[in-house]
Amino acid sequence: MKNSQESGVRSQEFKPFNQLPIAYCLIISLFTIHFSLFAAYASDDFRKRKSETQETFGEVDDIKAEVIFGRELAARIVGKYGLYEDKKLTRYINLVGKGVSQYANRPEIEFRFAILDTDNVNAYAAPGGYVFVTKGALKEMEDEAELAAVLAHEVAHVAERHIVKELNIKGTGDSPASGLARVLGGGTDVMRGVFTQMVDKAVEILFEKGLKKQDEMDSDRISTMTITSAGYDPAALKRYLKKISSDEEDTKILAGTHPTFEDRIIGLDAVLAENQLTDKKQSIVKERFNENVKVK
Repeated sequence: MKNSQESGVRSQEFKPFNQLPIAYCLIISLFTIHFSLFAAYASDDFRKRKSETQETFGEVDDIKAEVIFGRELAARIVGKYGLYEDKKLTRYINLVGKGVSQYANRPEIEFRFAILDTDNVNAYAAPGGYVFVTKGALKEMEDEAELAAVLAHEVAHVAERHIVKELNIKGTGDSPASGLARVLGGGTDVMRGVFTQMVDKAVEILFEKGLKKQDEMDSDRISTMTITSAGYDPAALKRYLKKISSDEEDTKILAGTHPTFEDRIIGLDAVLAENQLTDKKQSIVKERFNENVKVK
């Protein structure tokens, strides 16, 4: 593994987590121990429905609206696939995810990472910091750099508020869509029906229509720059996309909701070239990945 000087990463920046100071690792560990039980309680956490949302939405702001909306959407994602319950693996995914999410410039968001129990190759992000990677996607990965790249792509969707902007999710506003506090605070079946329709639209975006092409291309770019700053191989996402592009069956949903693999790879080549990263060699962290990622 390259050290921080060899990889060109400044000493004050994040390094793959085995290079972090012990104290900082302990802080991350305490956080991820709390969320390593994610697979056990995530469904309950995501499914806090009418009683709690009505109570929570007293004096809501845009961030709270984003988190509560994302929690409901995350519940739908979990409901579709279920969670892959492996505490050690979930803890590891959270460690890597937390490492890249510190670059998201969203300190007000508490990112959570979990594994979906499906062989479909994909990853998802819901507003408010809920990030998922599928079991099938993990099977296709060969090293931690690829994992970090996929998680960083999803973190970028949250950081850039892609779904939030698409659906105009706000805590207050004049329209039913933007005035989420009024929608949920109203407590009527009609108002809650509006909220449900908004979540339905987000589900449609994730599983059918996809986000805007530019949103996906931007997330690819942000992912590449993020993992480079974190000390990982800049070409990790490109490597991963090239590898899964030949798996037509398990990437059907991914291919149907994203730009073509060819377009994404061309875009990543441009990002690498523009930032003088094409020939930059940094860590892939294969051994630690193999120790933790053993998906059946």
